[in-house]
Amino acid sequence: MRSEEARSLLHTVVPTAAAGVIAAVVSGVVAGGKGALGAVVGTLIVILFMGIGVVVLQRTAKSLPQLFQAMGLMLYTAQLLLLFIFVAVFQDTTLFNPRAFAATLVATTVVWMAAQARAHMKAKIFYVDPDSAKGDKPENTGSSS
Repeated sequence: MRSEEARSLLHTVVPTAAAGVIAAVVSGVVAGGKGALGAVVGTLIVILFMGIGVVVLQRTAKSLPQLFQAMGLMLYTAQLLLLFIFVAVFQDTTLFNPRAFAATLVATTVVWMAAQARAHMKAKIFYVDPDSAKGDKPENTGSSS
């Protein structure tokens, strides 16, 4: 992973983790220890799923750039589906508070996407190939008249 990619990932993980800490505190106050545990589990799942997604997209962009947009749409759809499946599977759990878990999943997912959009907007991504500036100028082979 290149340093720009790691920096971009860091700019998305930190706000998501901060939102998870806030959710854990609020859930702990509202629903007790099980609420805080549900919020922590929800935050970790979002960071894990979305982080894996970023890595997959970066590898796709390097190896198959023509599939990048389609892969991104498919990946986000799959991630949201998996998050819904997690909510459905853990809706009757007694290990942690399912409402705090579900609310934290939604909140941290929104924070992740907003932070990722902000990191992308702030990134200095070349839109012109810097190597072409030092390339040779094409020769005129036609007549100059």
